[in-house]
Amino acid sequence: MNTDTKLERGLSLAQATAINMIDMVGIGPFVTIPFIVGLMKGPMCILAWLLGALLAYMDGMVWAEMGSKWPEAGGSYVFLQRLFGKRGRLMAFLFTWQTSIQAPLVVASGAIGFAQYLTYLLPLTAIQQKMVSGGLVILLVALLYRNIKSIGRISIFFGVITGGTILWLILSGVPHFNAAQAFDWHSSSWDLSTLFYVALGQASLKAVYSYLGYYNVCHLGAEIKNPERNIPRSIFISITLIAILYLGMQSVILGVLPWQDVAKSDFIVSTYFEHIYGHTTGQIATLLILCIALASLFAVILGYSRVPYAAAVDGNFFPAFAKLHPKYKFPYISLLALGGVAFVFSLLFKLKDVITAIIIMRILIQFVSQAVGVIAWHYSRKNDLRPFRMPLFPLPAIISIIIWLFIFLTSDWKFMLGAFGIIVSGIVLFYIKETLYTPRPQS
Repeated sequence: MNTDTKLERGLSLAQATAINMIDMVGIGPFVTIPFIVGLMKGPMCILAWLLGALLAYMDGMVWAEMGSKWPEAGGSYVFLQRLFGKRGRLMAFLFTWQTSIQAPLVVASGAIGFAQYLTYLLPLTAIQQKMVSGGLVILLVALLYRNIKSIGRISIFFGVITGGTILWLILSGVPHFNAAQAFDWHSSSWDLSTLFYVALGQASLKAVYSYLGYYNVCHLGAEIKNPERNIPRSIFISITLIAILYLGMQSVILGVLPWQDVAKSDFIVSTYFEHIYGHTTGQIATLLILCIALASLFAVILGYSRVPYAAAVDGNFFPAFAKLHPKYKFPYISLLALGGVAFVFSLLFKLKDVITAIIIMRILIQFVSQAVGVIAWHYSRKNDLRPFRMPLFPLPAIISIIIWLFIFLTSDWKFMLGAFGIIVSGIVLFYIKETLYTPRPQS
């Protein structure tokens, strides 16, 4: 590879962990808490958050093995090729095809959630909300149009705001905390029927949306210092800290507000702070939530912009996407293209359906396939060097597969059909591409 196309390893462990954390939080928990509480009918919602944390840890071990072994730009695009050998080219193409739809949806979901929370502060019409979400995408692309070391410093700043806001939320509720209300599982009135498991699956889907991002550092593998050690560490440190914050946040909110009020709120964090301190503090808290949402989208676009870049460098995507900025050495064509599609999506879609689509369309091609591939890799290439080896192999990967399939099979059938549609259309496009174009030999 020409030195002009090499990315710079400029991100430290602290910066990589901060990027993961701000990606994981974002607007996610602040818009999904009411959905999760409503689906689980009260305090039993904690099960969804625990299941999401378990999945993040188990799947995080899969990502840690791959990320430490192949610390390159592109994450899953690289991993699927390495894991599946001759079929890896098809799997990588399907992932890139999926990402071209899913990544802008992720960005759009955060931008739409940002605009929704902003209405607590400003009375915006539906059209004005769309203007805000679209304008936010443009702002983020402008912020990312710079050197990776500058981005690392920005990520630390955003990470402090993210963690500090959630800690403030938790500590503020302690003097008002009603443990009997927060942990009154009987109020959920569930028995262990099929409906309970369907509700748990759908609630866990929303919780998982709030945990997503623990692997973002793998997309930036070519820009992480000492990646064999720092990629696994950043994954597990970020999951641990975020799980503690989420469980504390959910518990304290239920200990301060009745779960029925939580389930009905469009601005649960704003409502929570207003209940404790008054309207002005609710406004301040809303501003901080908006900063967190901005920070998360910053990390999301940063990571996903490396996927088309990696595919293009490998000869499996449009060559223009392989170009790096001549001065700042980042994939600017990929960044601009992703931002452009996200801008359009932010104007077209609604938040609730976007969250479900983001999870369901990724489960089979990305998460389940990677876990299966890592298990097969262990048995087919036993002597390969693995800088990180998951403990109790293959149990974490198997648990990951089971939970992902549970979430997939308990989702709405329309989204399942959509996921299969993306796979089928991707296979057709792959063979059309292979027939019409001769791929460039890999270096």
